[in-house]
Amino acid sequence: MKIEYIDHVGIRVYDEHRSLSFYQKLGFFEHERAHNDPVVIIKNKQGVEINLIVNAKEEDPPSNILMDIPVKHSGITHIALQVPSIIDAMNTLSSYQIPLSGGPAKMGEGSVSIFIRDPDRNVIEIRGREQEEQSIPNLQVYTG
Repeated sequence: MKIEYIDHVGIRVYDEHRSLSFYQKLGFFEHERAHNDPVVIIKNKQGVEINLIVNAKEEDPPSNILMDIPVKHSGITHIALQVPSIIDAMNTLSSYQIPLSGGPAKMGEGSVSIFIRDPDRNVIEIRGREQEEQSIPNLQVYTG
């Protein structure tokens, strides 16, 4: 089998409108809806696709079961979205009052990541490659 790339990511959410509002701030727009399932397909202008699966049980979960509790369950812990400038991404997030949940952190030579949470506490890593590290305030070095 020859897998060329990830086609899309599905993210379970509780409130469609709240989630659409959040992801629109990241540059996504509603593309279409599934006909037989509670799925809103969103894309950005570069063609990155996320499927918002609107059937989460809990509106405001106290934690993310894959990330925030000591017992580690199997599952996909986060998605990573690549941006050309981590500084620009940080400024955009700040302008929308979206707080960082982690970072900025050096994740490899020239790669810097920041982390945010969507309204349902799903983790999103935003990664900039080939970044000018000296210009990034409060940069941490990830040691694994």
